[in-house]
Parts: sequence; structure tokens; C-alpha cells
Amino acid sequence: MSIFTPTNQIRLTNVAVVRMKRAGKRFEIACYKNKVVGWRSGVEKDLDEVLQTHSVFVNVSKGQVAKKEDLISAFGTDDQTEICKQALEVIKQLKEKMKIERAHMRLRFILPVNEGKKLKEKLKPLIKVIESEDYGQQLEIVCLIDPGCFREIDELIKKETKGKGSLEVLNLKDVEEGDEKFE
Repeated sequence: MSIFTPTNQIRLTNVAVVRMKRAGKRFEIACYKNKVVGWRSGVEKDLDEVLQTHSVFVNVSKGQVAKKEDLISAFGTDDQTEICKQALEVIKQLKEKMKIERAHMRLRFILPVNEGKKLKEKLKPLIKVIESEDYGQQLEIVCLIDPGCFREIDELIKKETKGKGSLEVLNLKDVEEGDEKFE
């Protein structure tokens, strides 16, 4: 009869799995869900904050680690930390070859008129498209932004208006519908 030893720590749960197919083999890395986007946009700089483990897997959910020979044939190295950085940078590489864009967020700013015009100039570089502007008792702007700029915009509005301005998320994913084009 064997003795059952309980484990106190459960790893690889609540993860975002980043998959990559290379040299005919599939590789996966285990990341924290909320950190992958931050790494890709350049906000997160510490790789340890993004990865749950520096291991490269064949299957994260089964805990199957990739073989050393497979890593060398696919990536030219068996340095798993470096391979994890390829996997996380793959979106940037795809953008160079394909026309892909992140879905924009639709926001509404309500700003005091006296600070609003000055603040609008500071916000312009962070805004993709201004859909509407309304000058009344307050300045109201509805616009589309890249999700990576949200925190910077939010902090800028709070700081410049001293809490008098507000920011409202109208839509998390504003996707442009249309015909798909394959080349």
C-alpha cells in the first residue's frame, strides 16, 4: 500500500497559454493572463511577471515539457527563456507580414471646459479616431483608442482635471466589419 502525499501548491492553473507552431511541432508557454498584453505593448518589462514558469511545453495542461532536441531543431537553441521571448513577440512579427490590428476601445471623456481644450491636445497622440465632440457645460469626446493607451489616458485625465473629469468605457472591442482579403 502506498502513502498519499497531498500537495499544497497547484501550478499551471488560471493561465494564458501562448502557442506557437514551428518546424512542424507545437510549443506552448504558460503565462499570467493579464500580463501578456502588457508585455506585448511594452508596459511590462519583467519577464518573470509574465511567465508562470520558464519551461517550454508541448502541452501545458498535461504538463508535458518539450524535448531538448525539438527545441534546438525548431529554435536553434535550448535556452528556454529566450524561446519564451520569441513566443511573446510573435504578434509583432505577424504585424510586419499581415494586416492585423488590435481591436480598439471606444471611450467617452467628460471634461471641464476650461481644462478640456488644453487636455485634448495632450490626449490627441493617444487617440486613434475622434468620433464626436460636444462643447456644452462640459467637453464631451467619444473616441477610439488602442487598449494599450488606456491606463496612460486615465491617469492623464485624473491628474490634469484633479478628479473633475471622467472617463467611461463604452465598448471594449470595437471591431471593423468588412470583407476579408487573403493574399
